[in-house]
Amino acid sequence: MAVYTQPVQTLIDELGRMPGVGPKSAQRIAFHLLKIPADDVARLALSITDAKARVRFCTRCWNFAEGELCPICLDDRRDSTVLCVVEESRDIISIEKTGEFTGRYHVLLGAMNPLDGVGPEQLKMKELFARIEPEDVQEVILCTNPNTEGEVTAMYIARMMKPFGVKVTRIASGLPVGGDLEYADELTLGRALEGRRELHG
Repeated sequence: MAVYTQPVQTLIDELGRMPGVGPKSAQRIAFHLLKIPADDVARLALSITDAKARVRFCTRCWNFAEGELCPICLDDRRDSTVLCVVEESRDIISIEKTGEFTGRYHVLLGAMNPLDGVGPEQLKMKELFARIEPEDVQEVILCTNPNTEGEVTAMYIARMMKPFGVKVTRIASGLPVGGDLEYADELTLGRALEGRRELHG
């Protein structure tokens, strides 16, 4: 016996296909959409179709863009000699929030994962290497995630960058502010020690 009518079940199923949305969340969102005014639902549907129709990938860095280039690539005040390599566009937002980085970005659109058949060819690697000389890049900062896939990706890029003679750095990853050493795992603590910096009193 079906619990929900077909349109409701279809809506729940479609919402459940989105990343980070489990069955309960999909159900909650579906019920919310069914309760709110039709105008609100129409506005949401329009914003989705509008974004899908108008947003594309930047032809230089593969961030999201409305035109050929994204706002960061269009900004002449950014330092084009420093390139920060990230896995996804959402990582740019996190870095930009720090206010610490003034260079440009390169989005790989994923990370290497041999088990899932994701190698360099499936990512924007060729496009990254093609930018080094024309843009006179002096430093490449590898900001891939501190997990197995991110580490493999960073090591691969570092190896491939050797012939270019550019400085390749990796973001330090370690203990969160407010965390206790007692609860840190060995890998995180090891990274924190490796990424230590000098303090000037």
